[in-house]
Amino acid sequence: MLTLRDLNENREEVIRKLARRNFDAADIIGRIIELDEKRRNSQTLLDGNLSELNQLSKSIGSMMREGKKEEAEVSKQQVSDLKESNKIIETELKEAEIEIHNLLVTIPNIPHDSVPEGKTPEDNIIERTGGNNPNLHADAMPHWELAKKYDLIDFELGVKIAGAGFPVYKGKGSRLQRALINFFLDSARDAGFTEVQPPYVVNAASGFGTGQLPDKEGQMYHVGLDDLYLIPTAEVPVTNMYRDVILDESDLPVKNTAYSACFRREAGSYGKDVRGLNRLHQFDKVEIVCIENPAKSYQRLDEMVNYVQTLVEKLELPWRILRLCGGDMGFTSALTFDFEVYSAAQERWLEVSSVSNFEDYQANRLKCRYRDEDRKINLCHTLNGSALALPRIMAALLENNQTPEGIKIPKVLVPYTGFDIID
Repeated sequence: MLTLRDLNENREEVIRKLARRNFDAADIIGRIIELDEKRRNSQTLLDGNLSELNQLSKSIGSMMREGKKEEAEVSKQQVSDLKESNKIIETELKEAEIEIHNLLVTIPNIPHDSVPEGKTPEDNIIERTGGNNPNLHADAMPHWELAKKYDLIDFELGVKIAGAGFPVYKGKGSRLQRALINFFLDSARDAGFTEVQPPYVVNAASGFGTGQLPDKEGQMYHVGLDDLYLIPTAEVPVTNMYRDVILDESDLPVKNTAYSACFRREAGSYGKDVRGLNRLHQFDKVEIVCIENPAKSYQRLDEMVNYVQTLVEKLELPWRILRLCGGDMGFTSALTFDFEVYSAAQERWLEVSSVSNFEDYQANRLKCRYRDEDRKINLCHTLNGSALALPRIMAALLENNQTPEGIKIPKVLVPYTGFDIID
C-alpha cells in the first residue's frame, strides 16, 4: 500500500509511473489528498477543542472555589458544547480515515523505472534464455497422455474425489513429485534460506498484509465458518510471520523457504491452456521469501533471479526469463521476472516462477519495519519467488525427456527418486 507521504510529496510522479501499469490514478489520488487535508484540518480543530476543554475544566474548579457560580455555569455549558462538537469532528475524522484507507488499497504498487511499458504478456521483454529444445521422437505425447500411459497421474480420479484441477499422483509420479520438493528445499537451504513449515490457512489480516485481500478474494478459497482462507502461495503465511514486527538492521536480510500445497480457484480459466497440469486448483510449490534493507533489495532481487536460474539449469530444461511489462505485473509488485520452461510436446512456454520485489508496498500493509543504526524506524522491502512451482515443471520434465524406451530422469533428481527412468 502506498503511503500518504508518497502521494502528497510526489503526486505527479506517482500518477505518471502508475500510467505505465495502465492505471489512471489522478482522480483517486486527488480525492485522497482532498480527504487527507480535511482530516488534518479536523485533527487541528479537535486538538484545539481538547486544549480548550482542558483549560475550561481547570477554570471551573477555581470559579466554584471562588464562589463564581454563574461564571462556572457558563463555562460548564461551553464544555458541554465543545464535547458535542468533538463528537461530530471525531466522526468526520474517522470517516475520512476509513475512506482514505479504502481508496489507498485500490491503488497498485508504483512500478520500478526498469519496468517496460505494455498492456499484455506479448509486451514482456525476454531478458535471457538457456538450454536446448529437445528433438522428440515421432510418437511423442503431451504430459497428460504420458501420465496415463505410465500410470503417473490420474486426472479423472481427482475429478471424482474433488473436481477438475485436483489431480491424484500415483507411483513413480508421486515419487517424482516428492523428489522435486526435496530437491528444491535442499537447494534453498544450501543457498542460505531457513526452512519453515507454515499453516495452509490464513486469516483476513494476513491476506491483506501481502495484498491478496481485498484485491483477489475471488481467487481464494474461503472457509466461511472460521473466516479463514486457503493459501494461494506460501508467500502469504511466511511473509506474515513479520507482520507488526520491528527488526534490527543487523537482522537483515531475513531469508526463508517453505514448501506448501497452494490453492487457487482460477475462476474463469478454460480451454487448452488448462489441460493436464497446466492450470490446477491445488498444486505444490516451494517458495523463497526475503525481508531486506531497502538499499539492498534490488541486489537481492538479482541474486534470487540468478538462484532460480540455477534450478532450471540443473533440471536440464530449456528456459527463458521475462521482465514483465506494466500491464502484466501483479498488483503489489514493483518489478517482476517470470521464468518459463519450454514444453516440447505442447510446443509452448510454461510459466514456472515469478520473482518479485514489492519494495515497501507489502511492508506498509504489514507494518514490517526495521530499526537502523540511528534508532530510526523504517519500512523494510519484501521480495519473494517461486523456487519452484511443480505442476508445469513436472509437465516439461515428462514431455521433454520422453524416449521410445521411457521417460528419463534428470541426473540431479536420481538421488531423490531412486530411479533414472520411468518405463
